[in-house]
Amino acid sequence: MRQAWLWLIKHTLNRLTARVARSPGGPFSLVRHVGRRSGRSFETPIIVAAVPDGFVCELTYGADVDWYRNIVAAGRCELVVDGELHQVVAVERISAEAGRRAFPAPARFVLRLLRRREFRLLRTAS
Repeated sequence: MRQAWLWLIKHTLNRLTARVARSPGGPFSLVRHVGRRSGRSFETPIIVAAVPDGFVCELTYGADVDWYRNIVAAGRCELVVDGELHQVVAVERISAEAGRRAFPAPARFVLRLLRRREFRLLRTAS
């Protein structure tokens, strides 16, 4: 059931939100990554919060989704935030509290309410 849900999200909602992510000012950003098995390039919309060392993302569907597994395998990716390209040079686990703190108050409240605990720092090149 979980795999069917992830497939549906990947092939419907992600395509719509990717369009929004390409324009500045929206809530979505794009992570550009290369498939670890196929070698193909992909773009996946995610929501991030800017921090001094890069960006924080919340792993809504866990750490076993393709985009995350691809960037961990590669050790890097590109992130498009508000139309600006950033090179991600490392991915680091951070605490749930630090992850929630990175987001603005309304989002932080929702993340706490939903008991989100999987956050990652996408460290960018300086």
